[in-house]
Parts: sequence; C-alpha cells; structure tokens
Amino acid sequence: MTKNPFINGIAATGYIILIAAVMNFGSKMASHPNTFLAPIAFISLFTLSAAVMGYIFCYQPAQFYFENKKKQAVKLFLETTLIFALITVLALVLLFSGRI
Repeated sequence: MTKNPFINGIAATGYIILIAAVMNFGSKMASHPNTFLAPIAFISLFTLSAAVMGYIFCYQPAQFYFENKKKQAVKLFLETTLIFALITVLALVLLFSGRI
C-alpha cells in the first residue's frame, strides 16, 4: 500500500464500507438468499477480504522488512493498526450512542 498509516487505515475502512454497502444492497436485491451459492459467496468474500486487508496492512511493512528496515516496518504496521483501531472505536461509539 503506502508509507502513510493514515491512508492505509482509511483505505481499510473504505474497503469495509464498500463491502457493507454491497452486502446491504445485495441482501435487498437477492431473490433467493438461502441457496447453495450463499455460503460459497460468503467464504469467497471472507477470503478476498483477508487478502485485501493483508495487502493494506502488510505489503509496505514487508517491503521495509526485506530491505532490512525492520524498525520502519514494525513502526508502519503498528501505526496503521492504531489508526484503523481508532477509526473502529469511533464507529462503535457512534453506533452505540445512537447518533447514526
């Protein structure tokens, strides 16, 4: 991804918002949601999400690590994780406060 933890955290949040919107819209549009394809679609989406999040959180830190910049790798990974955690806490506060 990028060397900016804010962009990485926002990208992860954006991906989650996109998936949530598709799932919300898709559940309203699906004529037969309880078919054989439902679990296949769910597991496929789960696998895709793991790959996308792995890329967002780990690609640049892995690049740093293999360039022997281990402290920079750990710092970027932890900062990205912290930014994402703060966004997640904010979303939970908004959800449980009834503001949205």
